Amino acid sequence: MRSTRRSMLQAGVVAGAATVTVTGPLGLLDTRASAAAAPLRRDPFTLGVASGDPLPDGFVIWTRLAPSPIEPDGLGGMPSRSYEVLWQVATDERFADVVRSGTATASPAWAHAVHVEVAGLKPGREYYYRFRQGGWTSAIGRGVTTPAPGAAVPSMTMAFASCSNLPAGYFSAYRALADERPDLVLHLGDYQYEGGGDGVGRHHAGPETVTLANYRQRHAQYKTDPDLQAAHAAAPWLAVWDDHEVDNNYADEVAERAVEQPGFAERRATAYRAYYENLPLRRTSVPSGPDLQLFRRVRWGTLANFHMLDSRQYRSDQACGDGYKDCVEAADPSRSLLGAEQEAWLADGFARSEATWDLLGQQVFFGKRDRDPEAATTVSMDAWDGYPATRQRVVQSWIDAGVRNPVVLTGDVHAHWASDVYADFADPASAVVGSELITSSVSSGGDGYDEPTGTHPWAAWNPNLRFWTNLRGYVSTTITPDALTARFRCVPKVTEPGAAAFTRATFVLEDGVRGLQEEGTSLRPRRTNAAPGRDAIVRDTIREETN
Repeated sequence: MRSTRRSMLQAGVVAGAATVTVTGPLGLLDTRASAAAAPLRRDPFTLGVASGDPLPDGFVIWTRLAPSPIEPDGLGGMPSRSYEVLWQVATDERFADVVRSGTATASPAWAHAVHVEVAGLKPGREYYYRFRQGGWTSAIGRGVTTPAPGAAVPSMTMAFASCSNLPAGYFSAYRALADERPDLVLHLGDYQYEGGGDGVGRHHAGPETVTLANYRQRHAQYKTDPDLQAAHAAAPWLAVWDDHEVDNNYADEVAERAVEQPGFAERRATAYRAYYENLPLRRTSVPSGPDLQLFRRVRWGTLANFHMLDSRQYRSDQACGDGYKDCVEAADPSRSLLGAEQEAWLADGFARSEATWDLLGQQVFFGKRDRDPEAATTVSMDAWDGYPATRQRVVQSWIDAGVRNPVVLTGDVHAHWASDVYADFADPASAVVGSELITSSVSSGGDGYDEPTGTHPWAAWNPNLRFWTNLRGYVSTTITPDALTARFRCVPKVTEPGAAAFTRATFVLEDGVRGLQEEGTSLRPRRTNAAPGRDAIVRDTIREETN
């Protein structure tokens, strides 16, 4: 990260120019209303709480005041004045042992969002936090600090998810994830969707998001979902965006339909600002104009490094447009998915790594998926297939660094996949040098369906593709020094609330052994839709990845 540890501690709490006051371990919350602001007559904590970006001595805790969260102006029904928000961190859920507390300013300039960078905690511990404003008290959230640098860690649990489209269905996968109470949650993009309109059972408030008010309203609407609130409250998050946080399939400052969107940089700036306001991010991610620093690294003792990537803000525009194509220009080595600075940062992280596991949290499909066995290579221009030179440089950088166990974690494609990573995807006979685990969507794409063998039609000529199901869900992992176990968790339906999750398949990666090993599969529950024919599966795959 670009800021030093000392500068982050000095930053304290941020929501623009907000300030923080920290009391000692016995500090108590003041229940008086802010002296300079009229008391709020309705509960302002309708958007829940969240923690994120953990370090050995603390984490970010977040909330946003919004007594009327879905107001069209995006300000959540808050008066145009600042409010003091009181916060506590304790070692227990009853708050009998409060170890840190203080006050933070919620400013209208930042939609009354609060980001507190809590410090002074013990490494490798579980904590609980809450907020208070006047007579109102928030829900309780759970935070976890990372182990001390160099600490040996016997195990950790981590879950990752992506693509929650509110009109497409209910967020039952978030609820199941929350029930697991993992040590860490990775969100790999498409946290919210920019489009307007209705869906199955639910609809987006407001039009397609373009203005700051639009994006603030959309984020607030998503944050009112109780399943999403539960997932945020259950564990600290490491979040990165994909395209729908701004505009479908955008690349850097180029919109999907560039001719129709003059001034797209301004739209991107408003979307980035709203994203920061609504996620538990550190001061290093405060937006600067149309830019926001998002790629970063979190270390979990000697067990794991999490390299969180940004594959939207710096990428070259898609070659030959979007979709699956045979495009010679895509292979131009001057093109990059990550940008030169981020590529160098990632390679340096590999070179310095002493972890057992190096995990790349990122957005779009890493492995090869050629859709046509007869024609020339026909691949997605929006995924790493559309930037093969960048992919080769990243793979070579972990090979050259001798990374012990490289694992790519991916979202975006609205289906579960498991894939091997080759030293050279142009040569399927080349060595397996890593693995990729791809999570399905939380709800995007609707109910989905399953195929009993867990095999996509493209696997017949793309041997790296080891597993697939079109059900919705998330991936749950247990990581130890000996193995990483990945469970592909699914829900049978998203068009009905409260669906129970089940494990569709389990894969194991052993320390020092390249390639995925399937441990077991489970048949779908009776209520899950069966897969249609081959042609329909292919059509659905391409449609879901271009929308």
